[in-house]
Amino acid sequence: MNRAEGRARGDVVRSLSAVFLDSPISRLGYLYATAVGMVWGFAWSTGRVERRGGLFVFRDMPRRTFGRGGSCVGACYLTDRNVSDHVLEHEAVHKRQWQRYGMLFPFLYLLAGRDPLRNRFEIEAGLEKGGYR
Repeated sequence: MNRAEGRARGDVVRSLSAVFLDSPISRLGYLYATAVGMVWGFAWSTGRVERRGGLFVFRDMPRRTFGRGGSCVGACYLTDRNVSDHVLEHEAVHKRQWQRYGMLFPFLYLLAGRDPLRNRFEIEAGLEKGGYR
């Protein structure tokens, strides 16, 4: 690839990023995910629901209703009782990832792999805070 092609390719990537990342489109995806998380959380949570660190925390969810120690869906954190300050800091980073990527986030997360020690989104959120180390 020559220099002109490289520049053109970079322009396309920047244009797509402006449309899909941290944009009104990603914001709509984040809000949709938050609505889905709310419905799921209110349907399954039998514990206290609270707002902490910008997250809606749904406790005492059955294990089959979320992944690993808990799942962040939009601004909702779904868990049984895994709500330490460190874990909530980790989940707040996932909330920000939802805001940045919108509905692309679940697909990008799956592409990053199930191994949290190699998943770039888990690494960005902090492996120790997430309880992976």
